[in-house]
Amino acid sequence: MKIRMAKSTIPGSFILIIGHIRVYFHLPYRQTEGIKKATGKNLPDHPCYSQICRRINKLDITNNRTGMNDNENENEKNIVIAIDSTGIKVTNRGQWIQEKWKAGKKGHYLKIHVAVNIKTKEILALEVTDEKVHDGKVMPKLIEHILKNNKDIKIESALGDGSYDSNENFEYLQKKRIRPGIKVRKNSIISRKNNKVRNREVKFQMKDLFKWKKKRKYGQRWMAETVFSSIKRTYGEYVSATKLQNMIKEMILKVSLYNIFRRTA
Repeated sequence: MKIRMAKSTIPGSFILIIGHIRVYFHLPYRQTEGIKKATGKNLPDHPCYSQICRRINKLDITNNRTGMNDNENENEKNIVIAIDSTGIKVTNRGQWIQEKWKAGKKGHYLKIHVAVNIKTKEILALEVTDEKVHDGKVMPKLIEHILKNNKDIKIESALGDGSYDSNENFEYLQKKRIRPGIKVRKNSIISRKNNKVRNREVKFQMKDLFKWKKKRKYGQRWMAETVFSSIKRTYGEYVSATKLQNMIKEMILKVSLYNIFRRTA
C-alpha cells in the first residue's frame, strides 16, 4: 500500500524569507527551524529543518528587476557595468569535517563572478564556478543574463581588468554594441589578426593610459570590489553547504538579499 504525502501549504515566498534569515544570521538549519517555530506560533504548518533545507535548495530565485521605478528616468536605463570575480571558501569548519566530507580542502574554493551596476552597486548577474574557470570565459554569460532578464535597460559600457582581455570578448561586446572598458595586457600589440576594437583600445592605452582610464571611467570598476567587501563582511567569506548545487543556491540567496538591501537603502 502506497502512502501519499500531503503537499506543503507553505508558499515559496515564505521559504525564501526563511532562507534570507538563515544566511543573514549565519544559522544552521536546526536553529532556523527553532526561530521559525518561536516567531510563527500561529502558522498552520511547521516544516522541519530537513524540509526547510530541501525547499530552499529547490527555490527558483530570480534576480531580474521588475521594471523602472517611479524615480527613474530614461537616462538611468543606460547603465555601465563592472565585471569581476572573487574567491569564496567552501567551508569554515574544522579538519574533521574536511576529511569526513572531502570538502574545504586547502586550495579549493568557489569563484563568484558578478556584473555590477556602478551607479546603484546592485548585482545584475551572478555566475558561480570552481576555481579552474577563467574569468574571461564568464563575461558573455553575465551580459546575456542581464540582457535577457532586464528588458528595460541598455548596457552602454562594460568595465573589466586584464583577465577579460581577449579577442573573443571584444568581438562579443562589439556585436552587442557595448563599449569596452577593458584594460589590455602590457605585452599587447596591434595586429591584423586581432579584433579592430581591441586594436583601437591597445593603441589608445599605449598612447595615454591615464586619459584612457578617465574617458572609459575605468576607475569605477572598483565598485565590484566594494560589492565583494560588503557581501563578505555581512554574510561571511564561506559557504556552509557541502554539495555544489547547494553552495550555488546559498550564494544566490546572499546576492538576492544584498540586492534587496540596496534597493531599499
